[in-house]
Amino acid sequence: MYVGLKMITKFVTITPQTLVRDADRLMEEQRLWMLLVIDAKGRLIGYVNKDDIRAALPSQATTLERHELNYLLSKLTVDRIMREDVTMVSPETEIEEAAEIMYRKNLAGLAVVCPDGRLVGFINRSVMLDVLVEEMGLRQGGARIAFEAEDRPGVMREMSGIISDMGVSIIAASAFFHDGRRMLVFRLKTPDPGPVAAAIAERGYALVDAETFRAKWADVCCTPGKG
Repeated sequence: MYVGLKMITKFVTITPQTLVRDADRLMEEQRLWMLLVIDAKGRLIGYVNKDDIRAALPSQATTLERHELNYLLSKLTVDRIMREDVTMVSPETEIEEAAEIMYRKNLAGLAVVCPDGRLVGFINRSVMLDVLVEEMGLRQGGARIAFEAEDRPGVMREMSGIISDMGVSIIAASAFFHDGRRMLVFRLKTPDPGPVAAAIAERGYALVDAETFRAKWADVCCTPGKG
């Protein structure tokens, strides 16, 4: 999956000449925490966030006269306060790589730009969560099973073969790691995964479910006020 297939393409942008007070109004109306700034050719050149805008606007305690305040606000443009350290990705960026960048830099979103710098989209945490749900096949129904499996070639193929031989379709498959343990997760197109789980267990694979890890959160859940 690529960023270009999931990016948001309809969102508000501003220019360097946008008045700061207008940018503030847009943020309030659209409930935004940031606005991307583009030039006349649509190239991304920076951004402003809510904190920067509020810091730039005169406070309620200002000693300026009303006409002085109006004059100041009519001249203060975004180019005076915008930041240029924008983290960008291309439409060809793999979605998991974009997620890793957002996680590593603690970002709420990423600008998507073409090689010539034109802004073509935006991807945020909501999009990432939607991709996770989609890739795990949750919306397609079915049932979920998971098994602990050693990290060696052929394990996924072996389990998939067992499922296929039983005439059950695989909606989604993925691998997770926890405390050095590798787990393979399948979402199956069946209301009852029990027979499939039993068949895989007969091949020596250990079934993994909530009960497997219940001890890790049992103390927190059972102790009032803890956590």
